Amino acid sequence: MIVGIDIGTQSLKVAVTDQALRVRGEAATPYRAQFPRPGWAEQDPALWERALGPTIARALGEAGATPAEIAAVGVCGQLDGCVAADADGRALTPCLIWMDRRAQAEIADVPAALIRTRAGVVLDAGHMAAKIRWLKRHDAGAAAAARFHQPVSYLVERLTGRAVMDHALASTTMVYAIDRRNFDSALLDCFEIEGNELPALAEADSCAGPLSARGADLTGLPAGIPVAVGTGDDFSTPLGAGLLAPGRLAVVLGTGEVVGAVHPRLAVDESGFVETHAYPGGAYFLENPGWLSGGAAAWLCELLGVDGFGALDGEAATAPVGADGATFIPALTGAMAPEWNAQARGCFYGLTPSHGRPHLARALLEGCAFAMRDVADRLVEMGAEIRSLLLLGGGARSRLWAQMRADIMGLPALVPHRVDTSAIGAAMLAAVAAGLAADLRSAAELVQEPVTPLAPVTANREAYENAYRRYRRLFNSLKPMFGPAVSSISTLSTKRLGREAGAR
Repeated sequence: MIVGIDIGTQSLKVAVTDQALRVRGEAATPYRAQFPRPGWAEQDPALWERALGPTIARALGEAGATPAEIAAVGVCGQLDGCVAADADGRALTPCLIWMDRRAQAEIADVPAALIRTRAGVVLDAGHMAAKIRWLKRHDAGAAAAARFHQPVSYLVERLTGRAVMDHALASTTMVYAIDRRNFDSALLDCFEIEGNELPALAEADSCAGPLSARGADLTGLPAGIPVAVGTGDDFSTPLGAGLLAPGRLAVVLGTGEVVGAVHPRLAVDESGFVETHAYPGGAYFLENPGWLSGGAAAWLCELLGVDGFGALDGEAATAPVGADGATFIPALTGAMAPEWNAQARGCFYGLTPSHGRPHLARALLEGCAFAMRDVADRLVEMGAEIRSLLLLGGGARSRLWAQMRADIMGLPALVPHRVDTSAIGAAMLAAVAAGLAADLRSAAELVQEPVTPLAPVTANREAYENAYRRYRRLFNSLKPMFGPAVSSISTLSTKRLGREAGAR
């Protein structure tokens, strides 16, 4: 059997699968992030370590399995974090997690064009390299650092004693040359980082090393079993749903929303709207890191006194397509679509006395879906192949939201029976690393779930097209209110707050 681990921002999740990658047991342990100052967001790595043993034990109990039956371990989880570690892999600082914004000054002298063209990403204070620079400048604990980790690579070193990071995680750092698949000296110089301060590079489905005695103590599993290198949840979530080839648009509907597609060839968005990352298996993942989506729905629930997303969803279903002219811009913490603008703010427009809660609810769901279309249209312009939508995360459980997206895109929307899949992606990588699966392609065939296909309703197409045009006109009209577009944005990857939160 296999243990897949997902280091979330709100909880650590474990899935225990059999060799055929069927889930036999699951468990989660919640924890919290800390926000010591405005714009700061930290997490103690000890939270992840303390959660490991109990969570694995509960998942094993549900699976009716013992530790001795586990043949491999995989770790995936939140990316864009940064923790300084000593030569033994112990944390010297808190992890500055993905939503931490303190490193804004550390990118002020870095050429955005160089980062975009060579690294394939947007110059942003949320990415790892900016945080390394901040820690070196401002945190005394980092002075003794032997290396800097993202959460996944940190935990892998704690389990194996080997500091290693996969190419997909590395491609989010701003110091990885996407075309040469290596850390780049010119990019490292921009952030005053030495190459030996970063983990070694390896494939996500390769073996980082055997579980060490320390790893056995942390997990309750037998020492010596192989531990996969692992990857970030932007990649393990679609991977865990079997997405390895082009053709589907991955839409992960959590607190934030990530939209991306697998692409066989290197392509970099010169406009800086879409980022390019390496993807397990050798392809690329073209994605927009995401806007507050399920989180926006939770905000509206609280604002209107609605009892949870299910009730809001029910309200929205009673309003017509286009919400009788009510339009929502999903930029409560800055815009990621139709462009990155940190100074943009959310907006309801077109309200009259005839509008009520159902219209606000529908307008919000439609606004988030229109942002998805912004990304999808750009991906198609870049040559991505999109024949259908693959909806994941908690929000995918909403039949209304899923149908809305099929109608807006004019494409079938596929909703797997299991929509929280990052830990399954971790188990897939572990299966390959341990030789239990021949390769990721064969592993992806094993995890293919039955799907509920939703065909687009042709009769809704014109109304949605008119509503989408109204959304774009509204955004363009508001731009003078926002101020100039800035790439560094407080919502970078808001999706990572919790995949399931949007549908509770």
